[in-house]
Amino acid sequence: MQRPNYALLSCIILLAVLLGVVGGGVMGGVMGYYAAQNAVPTAKPIPVMAISSNPTAQPVAPVTNITLKEDSAVIDAVRKVKPAVVTVVNKMTAQRGAFGRSVSPTSSGSGIIIDGKGYVVTNNHVVVNAQSLLVILSDGTKLDAKLVGTDPLADLAVLKVEGTMPAVAPLGDSSALQPGQVAIAIGSPLGDFRGTVTMGVVSAMNRQVGPMQGLIQTDAAINNGNSGGPLINSLGQVIGVNTLVVRNTSEGNVAEGLGFAIPSNLVREITSQLIAKGKVERAYLGIIYSPVDPLSTSGLTMSATYGVVINRVEAGTPAAKAGVQEGDVILAFDGQKLDQDALTALLLKRKAGDTIALTILRDGKQLELKVTLGARPQTQ
Repeated sequence: MQRPNYALLSCIILLAVLLGVVGGGVMGGVMGYYAAQNAVPTAKPIPVMAISSNPTAQPVAPVTNITLKEDSAVIDAVRKVKPAVVTVVNKMTAQRGAFGRSVSPTSSGSGIIIDGKGYVVTNNHVVVNAQSLLVILSDGTKLDAKLVGTDPLADLAVLKVEGTMPAVAPLGDSSALQPGQVAIAIGSPLGDFRGTVTMGVVSAMNRQVGPMQGLIQTDAAINNGNSGGPLINSLGQVIGVNTLVVRNTSEGNVAEGLGFAIPSNLVREITSQLIAKGKVERAYLGIIYSPVDPLSTSGLTMSATYGVVINRVEAGTPAAKAGVQEGDVILAFDGQKLDQDALTALLLKRKAGDTIALTILRDGKQLELKVTLGARPQTQ
């Protein structure tokens, strides 16, 4: 019997073991790589982190960029009206200054382009005593201006410039205003800050400040130089022309946010007359009055919550001839209640010779008086 070749058998066994080890390693590696690839999740973008120069600093939250879409009503309204807002420069009549020198002082205010033909509305007090007038457009263009006409009673004036107008501001309906709605003022405060925008609300309607009546009250910031600029709503409509601010009282009380504007409906009526005739013709009653409020009625036994109280009736005037008396309260003008519209605005819509009805409250009773209106004297 032939003896087995143990040396050859040992080599074969050793070779088989080596092949098993190498093959198993290769196959294991392949399978492990495949499993690893399938186990790794899909890569996602890593948010950009704020970079710190301190290597020991803790990671901070991701930087978030917020983009504001500039399509809000207020931004659109300002974008619409701002190109139609101008600066009005008044070079006044020369005055004799120190050492006998002739000095020509200047002042400035704001204005609004209301017509593509170059008509600009501003305040009368902006152009008073003017020797020459200059209008500066929103892009800095300077244009000589001609004074068309003024109405000191309403503190309005109309100018005319030549050239292509950058924009025209539309006049809205001030009778539709409600306290609390957005009010935006645009102008040139102090004469240097052209195109300044401030915002507030309509605080109240039909206010009286001194001789001026039917004013819009607002808390939108108004400063020197804003006079004659627009007060607009969120639709980009001019609802008033800014005219004055009350900062303190005769008692020394200091006030904030008491600005006043001439209502757009009154502006529309007056500017149309100034453009057409160069002056304003008003119907005339011949009374001195004040709006009904707790102060004006504190000494009267009356239940009226609106209207105007007659303080004085001028002798020989239409009101005197109709029997209007001091202490009467006018509740309505030709059927229109005096709770929103000012009496001055209603008189503007009438002419001398018109006969109207006044609803009067006297001694707790209502009565109606017929009045034939006269022409307002030019000195009043």
